Amino acid sequence: MSIQGPLSGITVIDLTRVLAGPYCTMVLADLGARVIKVEIPAGGDDARHFGPFVGSEEDQKSAYFMSLNRGKESIALNLKDDADKLIFEQLLSRADILVENFRPGTMEKLGYGWDDLHEKYPRLIYAAASGFGHSGPYSKRPAYDLVVQGMGGVMSLTGHPDGEPTRVGTSVGDITAGLFTTIGINASLYHRQQTGQGQKIDVSMLDCQVAILENAIARYAATGEAPGPIGARHPSITPFDAFQALDGYLIIAAGNDTLFANLCEAIGQQDLAKNPLFESNPLRTEHSAALKDELEKALSVKPVAQWLEILEKAGVPSGPINSVDQVLADQQVNARNMIVSANSLKMAGNPIKMSDFDDPPTRSPAPDLDAHRQAIIAELSNLDD
Repeated sequence: MSIQGPLSGITVIDLTRVLAGPYCTMVLADLGARVIKVEIPAGGDDARHFGPFVGSEEDQKSAYFMSLNRGKESIALNLKDDADKLIFEQLLSRADILVENFRPGTMEKLGYGWDDLHEKYPRLIYAAASGFGHSGPYSKRPAYDLVVQGMGGVMSLTGHPDGEPTRVGTSVGDITAGLFTTIGINASLYHRQQTGQGQKIDVSMLDCQVAILENAIARYAATGEAPGPIGARHPSITPFDAFQALDGYLIIAAGNDTLFANLCEAIGQQDLAKNPLFESNPLRTEHSAALKDELEKALSVKPVAQWLEILEKAGVPSGPINSVDQVLADQQVNARNMIVSANSLKMAGNPIKMSDFDDPPTRSPAPDLDAHRQAIIAELSNLDD
């Protein structure tokens, strides 16, 4: 089943593996592009060998790989072999986009660097996602998600004061690089429409971590002090934190004076809103520890579910801290078709909802290694004829 979308008719040659690149090309496939995944013959994408695995003992498949490569085609090519290079070049001559996430210099060694490709295929858009980008003193270094989370400052902001260094719970180093690469590709498609020319997109995982530091850079620029980890609370909006109730934690985000007053009334603590320590957001932030103590005293008498009902009626932004199984069962998540399936395996859906295109609940599965070789070669032969 191919997805119809705004990128229908666009062909992507996907040289990527593991996460950053495959995440990018998965989004392109979800938007309707045809994605032909070119893998090495000996084992294919490394992620095919990452657990957890599903299926019978004779036919085990990586759930990790399947969740990132749905709806793609696979052909195994050795780009050092002349016959396979010819097939690859035939694919490039008909493609709109090439995506790769090799270490910089790898494509040049194979004879497929940007300068060569742009000369031969001037309309081809070349997108490269790498650890540190194609310029700068670190460009040749290898990188993984954890490396750039550490180097990009995100880990310095994550966790609790005086705690051990803590990785963000999902691979935001890879995923943000995949998303920024996707954005660059879509902008380049528009640029090509205007100029007729493809261009090179160079996305660095480290750059992307710096790009999502958000107000941390502003705080440092304004105060001269490097921010550190502060747990779940917001550094400049209070109350905006995880609070303990009778049977667990809930999130409360009262981002202005009106919401704070509504919160105080909802929990039966109207006097808190009149307390000189808490009269404004800057004061509440300055005295955040004292305010949290007061709020948790009030919240401790009722369970989370009851407080969430009360706060919803009061119009105070709040929510539970869901485990992954609770997320998959959430009625809002399911109403938005954010849990889809491919070959009965559940996975995250496409968060981009478009009025002109369907958002089907089932998707084509990830391909077996080299599964589309014969069909692709036959298609190339027919086009040549």
